[in-house]
Amino acid sequence: MKKTFTLLFFLLLGKLTAQIALPKTISNEEKIYGLSKFWSEVNYNFVYLNRIDKQRWDKHYQTLLSEVQTTENDYEYYRLLQKFCAELKDGHTNVWLPKNIRQLILNAEFGDYRFYLKNIDGKAVISKINLSKKEEIPIGSEIIEINGIPTQKYLNIHVKPYIATSTSHILENTAVSELLKAPIGTTYLLKIKKPNQETITLRLSLKKTLEEKTYPPSKKKAVVDFKCLENQIAYLGLNDFSDPKTSSIFIKKLPEIRQAKKLIIDLRNNFGGNTDIGTSVLKYLTYDNQLQSSKSSSRLHIPTFKAWGLIYNLKAKDTLQGSGENRKMIRQAYLTTQNSFFHEFPYATIENHLKKSERIVIPIAILIGNYTASAAEDFLIAANNQKHITTIGEPTYGSTGQPMLFNLPGGATARICTKKDTFPNGQEFVGFGIQPDIFVKKSYQDYLNNTDPVLQKAIQYLNKGK
Repeated sequence: MKKTFTLLFFLLLGKLTAQIALPKTISNEEKIYGLSKFWSEVNYNFVYLNRIDKQRWDKHYQTLLSEVQTTENDYEYYRLLQKFCAELKDGHTNVWLPKNIRQLILNAEFGDYRFYLKNIDGKAVISKINLSKKEEIPIGSEIIEINGIPTQKYLNIHVKPYIATSTSHILENTAVSELLKAPIGTTYLLKIKKPNQETITLRLSLKKTLEEKTYPPSKKKAVVDFKCLENQIAYLGLNDFSDPKTSSIFIKKLPEIRQAKKLIIDLRNNFGGNTDIGTSVLKYLTYDNQLQSSKSSSRLHIPTFKAWGLIYNLKAKDTLQGSGENRKMIRQAYLTTQNSFFHEFPYATIENHLKKSERIVIPIAILIGNYTASAAEDFLIAANNQKHITTIGEPTYGSTGQPMLFNLPGGATARICTKKDTFPNGQEFVGFGIQPDIFVKKSYQDYLNNTDPVLQKAIQYLNKGK
């Protein structure tokens, strides 16, 4: 009977509430102001406002006006704002907690245990653990229940609704990595399945882990990885476009790259940085003297056009009426009421002044993945029309733009994406990711066997000469 009661208790609560004392500094007036500030800035500046259900968004705002006043502390208030923000489904639009609260939050640290979680085949897999626990809980173990709730159900109820991201694959990855993220003292009942199918149950409370060593050991990725593979294939891992050394190291490796007949470029660990750094590399790998870049736009709001659109109750069919300037004005008035009138920024290609003799144009396979992001995605856009280049792997991060930052009451920060970026032809990738030419995904079994099917596919593809 006692066992049944305990399980029911956990089912009723996503987490136990025995947490560290959280700040209570924000007044109800400030809570309402912060919510209204965020809602207002989104309405005026969010570039993808035309993608959301505006009536639902406004209705939720009205509901939150009373809900934020019932929050017991600053953390609960910000969580409501984060949930509200997540409805926008954009990775460059966020509500960030202030430092005084962030330092009270832990992610899968339980004192004697520390887990690093990774989404593999839809499973919450322990990909790394503190060294002293590697025998007790082997790498590859899966968390299958939290507080009596199956992991996927728990994620859907307690984690995903608070994550702001543009793509479904990053939502899944982030949700798993933040599955056990909460204030210090939060207690979980975890059911874990080991690779040998044995299951164990642990009751753990979030507490700082002092043990620093992990298994596998943490390894810092080199800015550039280079090695020669069989059959005159060179491997070039470009892991960071924020470090200027990327360009200089690449230049030093050029003599070795010239000896290769084929090239693999790995961007799977490249979270971006400076677009110019990536471009400086790509210039050597194409005969084109003009490299394409992304096309950008931002919402253009002129209130009078919105007034005209509303006064005359303009519909889409009305944009076909009239001629010349009159038709343009009708179109702008209608689109403004739909939050869909955009200013197009001037488009410019990137000049490539390298001598033809300096360039290396050979068959190239670019490895991409969910964390190929930002400036690395710009690299792919520039390389998109190159017939000798093939992309292999998984969809990229799929979120970019120009965020506008502003402060919220209590020290939090919010940002809103104000710029839309697409391929030069208007093809969108924000919200989807740049899709690979050849899709290959690492499976749970690949992970256990420590194999890299994406790299293997690239080698196979280049060896076949297809």
